[in-house]
Amino acid sequence: MIKLGVIGTNWITQQFVEAIQTLQEYELTTVYSRKIETAEEFATRNGAKNTVTDLEQFFNSDDFDTVYIASPNSLHFEQAKLAVENGKNVIIEKPAFSNQRQMAQFQEILAAHPEVKFFEAARNIHTANFHAIEKQVNEMDTISGAEFTYSKYSSRYDKVLAGEEPNVFSLKYAGGALQDLGVYTVYDAVTLFGLPDEVAYFPKLVNTGVDGKGTAVLKYVEFVVTLNFSKMSNSEMTSEIAGLKDFIEIDDAGEITEVSYHNDESKRTVIGNKNLDNPMLEEAADFAKVILAPDDVDNQKLYRYWNQLSINVNKVLYNLRQDANIVFVNE
Repeated sequence: MIKLGVIGTNWITQQFVEAIQTLQEYELTTVYSRKIETAEEFATRNGAKNTVTDLEQFFNSDDFDTVYIASPNSLHFEQAKLAVENGKNVIIEKPAFSNQRQMAQFQEILAAHPEVKFFEAARNIHTANFHAIEKQVNEMDTISGAEFTYSKYSSRYDKVLAGEEPNVFSLKYAGGALQDLGVYTVYDAVTLFGLPDEVAYFPKLVNTGVDGKGTAVLKYVEFVVTLNFSKMSNSEMTSEIAGLKDFIEIDDAGEITEVSYHNDESKRTVIGNKNLDNPMLEEAADFAKVILAPDDVDNQKLYRYWNQLSINVNKVLYNLRQDANIVFVNE
């Protein structure tokens, strides 16, 4: 049984907790929040016994062995570092870290604590529908390019328009569209095609200095992948992976709720439409499998693969920001 503590009480933490509550492998035990009222409300709603407002006390607790971190992006590194140093497995909402320096330091900390596991919660690549995409890509004779789009208007952008600076649109908290919805599209590309040779990013900056939307270009030897993402506009544009006469169509690069393959005779076949009530269920199950059986050879291989993916995605995200000259506070 995995005993879980959580940092963050927002909607995404709630969704992850609801996912683990359908699995026998997890038990939510402890909730951290800066405000005791917030912690107690979340704990009561979700059946946790312990609430903590002091971060050091939280990580010193024996009431949990794994922590799910869904705090603002800029806080991830220090909190994950404390977790590992206190022997806790770490599940971090994407993006795990804000730059390559943090990722490199964290990998060193992990190496010093080999009993601890680290997972970046990029839910899209754990879904059955994404695995259907992977299978079809491997069966296609040629890949000539791809375009991934994920755009959802954020209610927090209303605050930006009103002159405020919410965390997700703040340089101080490592916010912006690339560091949120853009992460899913980068994971799509890097998981399917590996590290690109060159990258370029063309952002639309908002009043707070972060990117509200943008287009990223990843250049590979044989083709180019274009990423479109936005937190200041909606889009229902589909995503595609092009062959020659054939292609894969994806309804949404982040949610991936339906995938179809169009062959060279224009015949459309749905190859992925398995959608669970909670989109975080599959990643939670994958993480549990590795945590509970870390010595299994297949699990070790999976874990190394996911960790390398996280390192690669971190590199691409950082290089894209560098290209667009987006610099976070105290970076």
